[in-house]
Amino acid sequence: MHYTYVLLKRLLLRRRNRLERHWRFGGNAPIIFAPNCASFLMKHLEPREAYEFLKNNANAVFIDCRSEMEYLFVGHPAGAILVPWNDGPNWEINPDFVAHVKKATSFDRPIVLICRSGNRTLDAGRALEEAGFTQVYNVLHGFEGELDEKHQRNSTTGWRYEGLPWEQC
Repeated sequence: MHYTYVLLKRLLLRRRNRLERHWRFGGNAPIIFAPNCASFLMKHLEPREAYEFLKNNANAVFIDCRSEMEYLFVGHPAGAILVPWNDGPNWEINPDFVAHVKKATSFDRPIVLICRSGNRTLDAGRALEEAGFTQVYNVLHGFEGELDEKHQRNSTTGWRYEGLPWEQC
């Protein structure tokens, strides 16, 4: 629960900063900003909830938005499609992310996003929502989970920690 609060707090700060920049630089297009996150429709699922959701919704599309190297060498959830949010040597945001997702699915199908720890999926999900997708889900804690007290992953939370199906190339 605490992690969800931290994610929502980060989101609110990003939106507040974006709104302030918008008005400071003379923007006049309306931006909806709701302190209670009502304008942010993405739903958040624990890894086991996401697994059950995917099993019970055959039309859902499972997208891993980590880099290609993470997907191949760290491993990935079984059945996940790779569509990197950012990748490459400069770790730039993929300008074709939404277009690639559109090729893999349609606007009316649920999309479940996973990344390493559940942070990149917030930005990727927001981009999908802005493009018109209405059923976007974020896997909390991601594939590898948060860092523990030794600054290591896979020891407290995450898809792999939960023992859910995954594979490695």
